[in-house]
Amino acid sequence: MKIAIFGWKFIILGLVAAAAGGALWRLKGSNAGIALGVLGVLFALFSTYFFRDPDRALPTDSSKLYSSGDGVIMSVANEGPGPVTTVRTFLSVFDVHVQRLPCSGKVEKVQYKEGSFVAAMKQPESFHNERNIVSIACEGRGTVVVEQIAGLIARRIRCWIGAGDASVAGERYGLIQFGSQAALHLPEGARPLVKPGDRVVGGVTPLAEWTDNN
Repeated sequence: MKIAIFGWKFIILGLVAAAAGGALWRLKGSNAGIALGVLGVLFALFSTYFFRDPDRALPTDSSKLYSSGDGVIMSVANEGPGPVTTVRTFLSVFDVHVQRLPCSGKVEKVQYKEGSFVAAMKQPESFHNERNIVSIACEGRGTVVVEQIAGLIARRIRCWIGAGDASVAGERYGLIQFGSQAALHLPEGARPLVKPGDRVVGGVTPLAEWTDNN
């Protein structure tokens, strides 16, 4: 199983804690050593599961806009300003947290905004959470904005693309460490295909389609 590179330090930390607990138990027969060892192993296993990064085939239908993350659709609504429909996805700690690009084109801008750390499933409170915003010119159709949004536990957002980079639908572009939210802001020329409660898969599930279908 492939692991996101940023997860290895957590896995190693858990294994070091487990080894330290084992050493403490062998030297002193301490119950604290057993507890530390068990917790270390559990943390390493959880981190391995959380930071899993499965390979996925890239989508080829340019008339669709794809989910940037794995999770459950929270809302599909016009939040403004203007005729922009926002699709929000909640990522629990059990979902894959590697984010993928929703469409092919060119990255216009990447902007990081500091903010609060409210639980990611809370609306509208989480709208002001810390976030990373990526604007993409999707092959001349329009500008799509995708956000990585921090949550109560998620306090670290990773993004490894920048302005001017090529955007390829379904490619990995970032990661949010622990429970979080992803938002896709659709321009007027795109029609949402999902509803609240739907489960989606990053880079696989179409969230919207261009209404001209060209």
